[in-house]
Amino acid sequence: MKSKLLVSLGLGALILGASQMANAGVSVGLNFAAPVYVAPAPVYVAPPPVYAPPPPPAVVAYQPVPVVAPSFVIGWHGGNYWDGRRWWSRHDYYAHRHW
Repeated sequence: MKSKLLVSLGLGALILGASQMANAGVSVGLNFAAPVYVAPAPVYVAPPPVYAPPPPPAVVAYQPVPVVAPSFVIGWHGGNYWDGRRWWSRHDYYAHRHW
């Protein structure tokens, strides 16, 4: 039963396809149109890279830098002690150290 149904459906499809091919025709058309100018697409062209050599190094006249060193360092200098403000003798330093 199924095979008869499939055969009849296949035959129907062939007949439908044959009728569509038999209906094909030839047609001729004539169109009139004005010429149309189509502008080309814009193209960006990057400029070539420009190489500029670096400037020559500047000539710098080096001058010696003066070195400033303190003339007196805090601490004992011989028999005296310099605290940054005044000189202390050993006797004064030890007398006032234990305030």
